[in-house]
Amino acid sequence: MRIDSSLPGSRRRADGATLVCLFVLSLLLIPARLVLRGLPMSLTLADVIALLLLLVWLLAQFTTTLGAAKGATPARTAIFAYGMAFLTCYGFASLGYLPSDELNLADHSLVLFAGYVGLVLMMCDGVRGRDRLDFVLKTVVVAGAIVSVVATCQYLLEFDPTTYMSLPGFRHTSVEGTETVMSRADLRRVAATLGHPIEFGVFCSMVLPFAAHFALQARDRGEPWRRWWLCAALIAAGLMFSVSRSAVLGMVVVGAVLFTGWPLKRCLVSLGALAVFLGVMKVAAPGLLGTFYNLFANAGSDDSILYRTHDYPFALTEVSKHPVFGRGIGTWYPYKHQVFDNQYLLSLVETGVVGVVAFVGVIVCGVVVALRARRLSGDPHVRNLALTIAACLLVPLVGAATFDLLSYPGVTSLMFLLIGAAGALLRALKAENAAPAPAPTPAAEPARAGLRPEAVAQLGPGPG
Repeated sequence: MRIDSSLPGSRRRADGATLVCLFVLSLLLIPARLVLRGLPMSLTLADVIALLLLLVWLLAQFTTTLGAAKGATPARTAIFAYGMAFLTCYGFASLGYLPSDELNLADHSLVLFAGYVGLVLMMCDGVRGRDRLDFVLKTVVVAGAIVSVVATCQYLLEFDPTTYMSLPGFRHTSVEGTETVMSRADLRRVAATLGHPIEFGVFCSMVLPFAAHFALQARDRGEPWRRWWLCAALIAAGLMFSVSRSAVLGMVVVGAVLFTGWPLKRCLVSLGALAVFLGVMKVAAPGLLGTFYNLFANAGSDDSILYRTHDYPFALTEVSKHPVFGRGIGTWYPYKHQVFDNQYLLSLVETGVVGVVAFVGVIVCGVVVALRARRLSGDPHVRNLALTIAACLLVPLVGAATFDLLSYPGVTSLMFLLIGAAGALLRALKAENAAPAPAPTPAAEPARAGLRPEAVAQLGPGPG
């Protein structure tokens, strides 16, 4: 029996949204390089919780007492199709000979993928209602702001809190992996608790729009809103401190989509806020804006871009060996093979055309589902939330061309979470639209007695 949280003294029972929030907190607040001890493969606490999400979802499908939604949805169908493509590529690679190290990495990738599937399914079927969806996304925003505080300490104070985040039962994956601060053009590049500055920057570009959404929503509803603008400012600062070209490209994509659906006044206010923020950044971090300008102005001679493009012929040669299903997911890894800073190239090598089509298809499906949810609602805040989800899901499509996106669990997990969020929002709106109008209360019946017949006819029939 569920407890009605609207009653005084009652507590809301843990549900799918609660479990997803535990996943988000473990993903972001525990450094990415800390993995659990005593396991046959390197798994973080977030990976284990994601597998738990899949298990709970499976159990919920065999019972009616756990409150999970049932029935097919576009997002569920998309993740199932992606899963079938993934398993097909994995099976094809396992049929042939693979060195033991590559086979172990393929098994590891399969375990991680099972967790991502569990995350999407729990979001679609376990997060019931728009209030619980907001709860999950607000948790992402707050956790993102906390992570950005860590990034600010790393950049401005040259102090790395992650070096003191050694927890019992955890170990570092490698000595080199513990470094979360790099450099570019004599400036520090920070990754906060994530695995790489590029990952952190792209992550911020996907979370920042939600902080702005909740700030605007709270202001319009007369709720406390300054806390959300503070989160937005911290996340925006974290994006800048990553010194990532991919993060800026992601924000350009998000801004272009949001501006198509926002009123003109909101667009102008956003541009003004951006100008003020950049002015503050120029004072707080001298040289940072100039570095970003040079990243794009000198893109034609940038060593990082030349490195990303010089390996195209070599990658195509590898693709030609296994063009349909690839050589095996997770089998092309650094220290043994050439690094491809392009997820599309890497996926072509590892999973072939089937894997690339499935990867693009599941993201596009998430965008379409979010836009479909937007059309179903007349509430401007719900419409803006759906548009924000769609805009942020386009960031991985762009980012995949600039770095090996699926190699980084932070931004990959957020991508799958947003695909599930699109499915949860569409399901919630369909349920609201299908719900019957509330019947008149019995207390209203005595009032009919003193009315004239024509007035009673205008009121319509009473209950029963």
